[in-house]
Amino acid sequence: MRPNLLTLACFAALAFAGTSASAQRSAAPATKTFISSSEIASLIAKAKADRKGDQPLVAEPILSLAPYRALLEYRPALARAVLHEKDAELMYVLQGTGNIVTGGKLVSPKRMDAFNIRGTSIEGGHSQAVGKGDYVFVPQNTPHQVEPTGGAPIVLITLHVPRPVQWERR
Repeated sequence: MRPNLLTLACFAALAFAGTSASAQRSAAPATKTFISSSEIASLIAKAKADRKGDQPLVAEPILSLAPYRALLEYRPALARAVLHEKDAELMYVLQGTGNIVTGGKLVSPKRMDAFNIRGTSIEGGHSQAVGKGDYVFVPQNTPHQVEPTGGAPIVLITLHVPRPVQWERR
């Protein structure tokens, strides 16, 4: 269950790559920059216990270093597709198998908040089979959807990486 050194290095590199003006302006939540493998196992158990009914996704915060956030995502069923307008997302598969669909077009898009849009599914995307230890990088403005396969939940660590302001001016 313990993430390998490459996993941790990738997350650390992304989390500390550049700073943005928006990060400096926003109020920072409590900083947490380490979590042990036993804490990850406890979060998986917590997510499983927190699931209500046939809820397709339960997310638990892992680490935070504003403006970055890492989540544990416990996904026992197909959840809606989503598009993040200001964040890229790195996914690492901790447990289970699934298909991650990226690209294409959201079906029945609906705005969730100022920077996120969700849809019922994706039309015309690329489906990638994934399993324990696999990484998927989803660029900002890219529809994506995770489908568990194999009869068991898929458990991911996701890292949302906002696009630095200096990139937006280019």
